[in-house]
Amino acid sequence: MKKRLQVAVAIILNSDEEVLIARRHAHQHQGDLWEFPGGKREANETRFQALQREIQEEVGLQIDHAEPFMQIAHDYADLQVELDVWLITEFIGEAMSKEGQPLVWCKLAELSGLDFPAANKQIVERLQYLYTV
Repeated sequence: MKKRLQVAVAIILNSDEEVLIARRHAHQHQGDLWEFPGGKREANETRFQALQREIQEEVGLQIDHAEPFMQIAHDYADLQVELDVWLITEFIGEAMSKEGQPLVWCKLAELSGLDFPAANKQIVERLQYLYTV
């Protein structure tokens, strides 16, 4: 039976309509690919609490408000993931790599030219559709 993970994912947009992305470490599942910040939900957390904790731990931002964006279930050969994706347009602090991963503010139009895990491709497509129409 495959391992199943619930993951809080943040689409963090700045005032220039750039989105914050991070490159996964080579040793991680889907290593060396770009991703939206976030991480595993703990058993005792609400979905929003998981989002807040993961974003603080990973990129040092404080999130007081977020809007649900989409949910994605994806089956990899070795893992099932459930992505709980949130849209964040207001945050406190400056994004910094707290786990040693490269961080980039990326123009929405440039996202499709980057390599993301398969589970993230729906996020890229929806973002580009919503913000370029």
